[in-house]
Amino acid sequence: MIEVRDLEKRYGDKVVLRGLNFSVADGEIVGLLGLNGAGKSTTMNILTGYISPTGGTIVIDGHDILKDPLRARRVTGYLPEQLAFYGEMRVGEYLDFVCDLKGYSKKRAARRSHLEEICERVGIAHMRSRLIRNLSKGYRQRVGFAQALIGKPKLLILDEPTVGLDPSQIIEIRKLIRDVGQESTVIVSSHILQEIQAICARVLVLHGGNIIADGAPDALTGLRRANNRLSVRVRGTMDAVQSALEPLGARLTPLQPREEDAVDLIIEGAAGRDLREDVFFALSKAGLALLNTFAGEPTLEDVFLRLVGEERAQEEGEP
Repeated sequence: MIEVRDLEKRYGDKVVLRGLNFSVADGEIVGLLGLNGAGKSTTMNILTGYISPTGGTIVIDGHDILKDPLRARRVTGYLPEQLAFYGEMRVGEYLDFVCDLKGYSKKRAARRSHLEEICERVGIAHMRSRLIRNLSKGYRQRVGFAQALIGKPKLLILDEPTVGLDPSQIIEIRKLIRDVGQESTVIVSSHILQEIQAICARVLVLHGGNIIADGAPDALTGLRRANNRLSVRVRGTMDAVQSALEPLGARLTPLQPREEDAVDLIIEGAAGRDLREDVFFALSKAGLALLNTFAGEPTLEDVFLRLVGEERAQEEGEP
């Protein structure tokens, strides 16, 4: 469905994308995962034809987006992170307007049937007569999703589709994405790890304009599975914990703290080394309480932090 080769994007001396290469098959739901500024939105804007690449080629459903942009856009639906609406328009009027923009069916009966099906699918059938400016954030997001589905696109591109939604709305949008993924190829951009893990069968991890990992979430976590790896929670400061564990010669990866006055981190030593007793005695000697420890399987968050940490170390010239 998508073939991307040597994709580059520069703004003057600033390099945003550095020769991206990836392909997406028909029917895949693929997540673009990365920190803010990693190049996710730039990649999506290029795929949709909103901005032009500095170099490289992109082919969507057999259409080169530079040589045949109109045909490439006709098979693509797009939900940007912040979709601009005409607030004074009613939902039905707005969707009919989008049909005009996309050139979808001038036959009124066919268009009406198509929009009714979409509105029912995204849960806004009872909102078609409401002014868009009076809708909640959740319903505006649904209207945005509806406009992306107009024309039955083969490719659906969603940029941060659940941003700003409450937990129940997030669950509903996730279900909708999975349903749509049964008929279309879907690319979802997010910096929320749980979002990608809950929706996508495949993940592309972007950092610094490069793809640093590509695979199924389970496969990526499997790459980092090892019996010499512990996740721990320790009462104290990160500086104190790092000082206590430094003699072990292990790699330490800080995680998001989940308890007040405590730190969470991953400790990884040489292959085959059992770190449990060494960690216990090192922390005990320093007077630091070990609150929790387990050699559980890594999460996608663990993998992401480790991959990004390795990339940063290489960029800084660290061993």
